[in-house]
Amino acid sequence: MPISRCPVAPTFTADPTAPTPETLSYSLTLPAALASPSLARAATREVLRTHNLYDMLDPALQAVSELTATAAQFTESATFYLSLRYRSATLRLIAYDSHPRHTHPHLATACDTRRRAALRLLACVCRACDGTWGFGESREPGGGTRMWATLPRAGAAMYGTPTGRGC
Repeated sequence: MPISRCPVAPTFTADPTAPTPETLSYSLTLPAALASPSLARAATREVLRTHNLYDMLDPALQAVSELTATAAQFTESATFYLSLRYRSATLRLIAYDSHPRHTHPHLATACDTRRRAALRLLACVCRACDGTWGFGESREPGGGTRMWATLPRAGAAMYGTPTGRGC
């Protein structure tokens, strides 16, 4: 029998526990490209289905589209970052891009106005779901801008129904 200096990898048994909404916690780094919103929607669709959050699909996919399209447009690097989390019966979506906050007040106001206009559909989706949205300076290392949307499950389940709210 040959002698090896490398340890034998331990055998891990498969976890039989099915994913639940409370275990939803994913992060993606996406290219700053036209295809990224489509990739983000496809990934989000599978994540929500896997975690049995079918009732949140429509508003979540719309919110992810808006966040990723805006991040791809504004980022100054080749990539941007998307985070999906479910906590306290609320889906939290966060996109980080590398566009820094302008130090000149007029440039900052113009840039914020442009970003707010790009996210106007996100505002409608969040309002219809009793959620929140916004953007501001990223607290992450490296700076940039953080955009977010929160979608409470109860409000998201009513999205698009005749009794639900719209914009």
